[in-house]
Amino acid sequence: MMKYRKILIAALVVLLSFSFGAITQRNDNYFEISKNLDIFGSLYREVNTLYVDGVDPTKMMRQGIDAMLGSLDPYTNYISEGEIEDYRFMSTGQYGGIGATVGKRDGKIIVLEPYQDYPADKSGLIAGDELLKVDEEQIAGTEKSVREVRDLLRGQKGTQVRLTVKRNGKADPIVVALERDRIKIDNVPYYGMATDDIGYISLTGFTQDAGLEVQTALQTLKKEHTLKGVILDLRGNPGGRLDEAVNVSNVFIAQGSKIVETRGKDPENVRSYFAKRPSTDTQIPLAVLVNSRSASASEIVSGSIQDLDRGVIVGSRSFGKGLVQNIRPLKYNTQLKVTTAKYYTPSGRCIQAIDYTHRKEDGSVGKVADSLKSAFYTRNGRVVYDGGGVEPDIDVDKEKLQTVTRELESKGLIFDFATQYVAGREKIADARTFTIDDKTYSEFEAFVKSKNFSYKTLAEKRMETLQEALEKEAYNEDLKEEMNKLASELKVSKTNDLQKHKDEIAELIKHEIIQRYYYKQGVIEASFKDDEDLKSAIAVLYDKAKYEQILAGK
Repeated sequence: MMKYRKILIAALVVLLSFSFGAITQRNDNYFEISKNLDIFGSLYREVNTLYVDGVDPTKMMRQGIDAMLGSLDPYTNYISEGEIEDYRFMSTGQYGGIGATVGKRDGKIIVLEPYQDYPADKSGLIAGDELLKVDEEQIAGTEKSVREVRDLLRGQKGTQVRLTVKRNGKADPIVVALERDRIKIDNVPYYGMATDDIGYISLTGFTQDAGLEVQTALQTLKKEHTLKGVILDLRGNPGGRLDEAVNVSNVFIAQGSKIVETRGKDPENVRSYFAKRPSTDTQIPLAVLVNSRSASASEIVSGSIQDLDRGVIVGSRSFGKGLVQNIRPLKYNTQLKVTTAKYYTPSGRCIQAIDYTHRKEDGSVGKVADSLKSAFYTRNGRVVYDGGGVEPDIDVDKEKLQTVTRELESKGLIFDFATQYVAGREKIADARTFTIDDKTYSEFEAFVKSKNFSYKTLAEKRMETLQEALEKEAYNEDLKEEMNKLASELKVSKTNDLQKHKDEIAELIKHEIIQRYYYKQGVIEASFKDDEDLKSAIAVLYDKAKYEQILAGK
């Protein structure tokens, strides 16, 4: 009996020592936090009181908060009271407004895209309209930001707003009266048939009901067609709600299967998520499209489908965001979006590509080194790796846009030409057959020339760097003639860029014009013919033997 008492006493001593150590460490942390808060508060008061010039205390505090959180990761953010509505929209996909995106071009606020069948669209607003006034609030000629104008356009459902706009081809301003509505941005902007028997679902977000929208799309396609396969397009999808990522996966993955696990410092953030409902279809051949802009929730879906060997991943490596954020309420109706955990796909891998934990001496961050990546295994034993996004099973090589094309797009010339093109044209050919003919492209070239378009090619930038190096090392005079000759040849070659890269430029013009008439659905349909990722997905879905070999790891 005495022996067991000694063992019990020893165990209690060990337990108490651990508890005391934990309490001491926690108290040390609390002391450090309290001390630094006192230092920060006194510094803040002294600067506001004594600094030689006037200080905006709110602005200075916001800069301090942003800088502090900036030392962590880009996803941990302070949300002010005025920004809460934007974050609520990111979660629900809903807001009160007119149903249009606006942006800034050459200091002007213009309509970029009216959403189909919402107030802006129904009232006749079109892409390219310049906003002059919102009610009696002057917009044109002011320094109002896009956010400020957007806030003026938003409001409760049923409230009225009058917009004064300037339209291309119209001499006088137009006044448009609208009634705001509840705007819901669909997670699935389009679903239909890529071929006679291959279904296609485009998923662009993970807000509320994303899983339900994908389920409805698949059920409808199955009901109306005999399907040999389905393509789920996650390209360019930046992610969203984790629960909706689970719901989307559940459409294709059997009930009870583990889809994702989160692991964080707080025990509450260590959690596994399973497919809770019966799936819509676990057998139909599935191809998932991803690219470098497929992130977060998109990677949970594609990662789980890959790990469970439910479908084939096609495209290019995904972004690599394996971090989970939660929203925490703060005082004065503000919030903190904070990274609380990392997520792990069914095989146990975390696809986080950038290591924010181990910063370099200069504060910069780098990607997880290949030497530190670990191998994991899918349900069928295929090897997959962590630390770098989701690697596609079929990698599709695609050429990057040329410099001239990117510059035309970034400077708004393709958008502006489309605005000019649609003026006075009530309709065009359907989205799948509309093309940019030679006459239209010649009009575009003349339009670009009239705008005094200029840009620097990568070769010209490298030439400038070389020129500076030659001058520093006193070689400039020796090679002056050769450098001038090369610069002249580059200039001549550059004048042909619009013709040399006509095909890819014309494709962007086509999509921009089609969107004005057929919205995003039309752009998606128009891309089917020339989409290399889509063609690769269709090919593997038709090739049953290859599809099964990939999933079997052969």
